[in-house]
Amino acid sequence: MSIRWTYAFIDRPAPQAGPAAEFWTAVTGTRLSEVRGDDGEFVTLLADGADACVKLQGVASGGGGAHLDFSVDDVPEFVAHASRLGAETVGEHEGWAVLRSPAGQLFCAVPWRGESVRPPVVRGSRLDQVCLDLPPSGYDAEVAFWSGLLPDWDSAPGSLPEFHVVRPPAGLPVRILLQRLEEERPAAAHLDLACADIGAVRALHEELGAVCVAVFDNWTVMRHPAGGTYCLTGRDPETGGLARRSG
Repeated sequence: MSIRWTYAFIDRPAPQAGPAAEFWTAVTGTRLSEVRGDDGEFVTLLADGADACVKLQGVASGGGGAHLDFSVDDVPEFVAHASRLGAETVGEHEGWAVLRSPAGQLFCAVPWRGESVRPPVVRGSRLDQVCLDLPPSGYDAEVAFWSGLLPDWDSAPGSLPEFHVVRPPAGLPVRILLQRLEEERPAAAHLDLACADIGAVRALHEELGAVCVAVFDNWTVMRHPAGGTYCLTGRDPETGGLARRSG
């Protein structure tokens, strides 16, 4: 069973959804679709000349974060596959389903609508990764779960011991990074952008109202104007792989 397309979903508390949408459309060079959902909670970031791969949801409770949507040919088959690996079905809707991984990370199964063209790099960066922030007690089980859920993807240790990467086949726009946290806390997720030059992208984002939270060797943690955190990472925006360092 293969994944036909992937979406990174930005989850923000409902009052913050508007400012979040304004920021992320500017960052990704997109425009907003019409809102949809019973409460107007969903919106898609549309890319001219390409298929969308980022959506935004205003959530009624909680602090928000991020999650993945997997577009598949057969939603019930995907749900059954995920359930056999330990996922829990949280909600069943007409044509799509919400699930929870063993450590508690939400994700969705949705019908494939023919998406195939990945959006381009915008201003030296691409939003291409959902990072799952996992407690130590659940990390190994999550690595096994996501590797089993996505058998056609390349699952391999990351550049540091606390990271594990699950890379999609060529052409799919969003990949997964699993990060083992130092402390026990509920599973969560955030977005990562691959940047040709972190400093230049950071400056652009700060012009749009984002604030730098922390700087590490190959990534910078940012907070966008609507309150959520995300990372600028030193990776090739075209391939998603680590950028080569000079010297």
